[in-house]
Amino acid sequence: MEFGIDSFAVTLPDPKTGRTLPAAERMERLLAEVEAADRAGLDVFGIGEHHRAEFLDAAPAIILAAAAARTRTIRLTSAVTVLSAADPVRVFQEFATLDLIAKGRAEIVVGRGSFGEAYPLFGFAAHDYDALFVEKLDLLLALRDQTHVTWRGRFRPPLSGQGVYPRPHQDRLPIWIGVGGTPASFARAGTLGLPLMVAIIGGSFQRFRPLVELYREAGRKAGHAPETLKVGVHAVGFVADTDRAAQEAFYPGWAQMFGKIGAERGWPSTDLREQFQAMCGPYGAYLIGAPETVAAKVLDANAALGGLSRLTFQMSSAMQEPDAMERSITLLGTEVMPRVKAELARAV
Repeated sequence: MEFGIDSFAVTLPDPKTGRTLPAAERMERLLAEVEAADRAGLDVFGIGEHHRAEFLDAAPAIILAAAAARTRTIRLTSAVTVLSAADPVRVFQEFATLDLIAKGRAEIVVGRGSFGEAYPLFGFAAHDYDALFVEKLDLLLALRDQTHVTWRGRFRPPLSGQGVYPRPHQDRLPIWIGVGGTPASFARAGTLGLPLMVAIIGGSFQRFRPLVELYREAGRKAGHAPETLKVGVHAVGFVADTDRAAQEAFYPGWAQMFGKIGAERGWPSTDLREQFQAMCGPYGAYLIGAPETVAAKVLDANAALGGLSRLTFQMSSAMQEPDAMERSITLLGTEVMPRVKAELARAV
């Protein structure tokens, strides 16, 4: 199992001080987090894509390129690229360029996005989001496999054999499909034989087992070898020296973000502290706690979903203290990851 971190470059006011970091300072801290993850031996770091005031990740490939120049071994990916609202040619060129800078460490996770701002911003209708994604994924995969592509679709001008450059350092740029809870998305990824990244930000890991099995069955029916059908999970997580320290560090930022999004989307009001505690408990999907607590929950998640290839921690809602973030990243790489891998090795 690979371990990593995903960040949305959150730039909300600190819930304790009310201070908002200048954007350039927040970006510098984000790059320092990637460097810390590289030093801690983590496998992958992902940058999301949003087009909202509280995030700085509108151009993830640029952030990842800066990170590539400051790191040595960690793989660098989007989390996710909102492909429905993008031009696949530019997406491919940007990540091929990143792959050259990183000398073969780039990946792409493509999805439709959990916010809708990208669609009107780039001139697309939100109700076409799925048709846009299907068509543009088809083109992106063609661009990965061929330098000169002949292609025609509904939403983009056709290609008639033009060369698309540069080509990446890797022979085949890894492309994952990022999904939420839509069965058709799981089945689509399996049919295409693409690795799956599941965003689990609530409920329990176990409730996603039928959808993961749908993915695996669709892949099997399409003739893909089981070992090629990788399943990854993106989950809320944070590590500190004790369970209480981890929860107290993470809760203020989480409550601020969750409350803001909930109000926008009209979610029913709930006791946020009670909800947070439940999600941090043994049956919740938050990986927040001391190293031994988090390692145990990771192993439970692995069993619940029939085996995971990758697990990435979404730490962006933590309090804005660089020492706490670096400590969490270090504990994930030096305490949680070795515990889990040792246990999985013993089980073989």
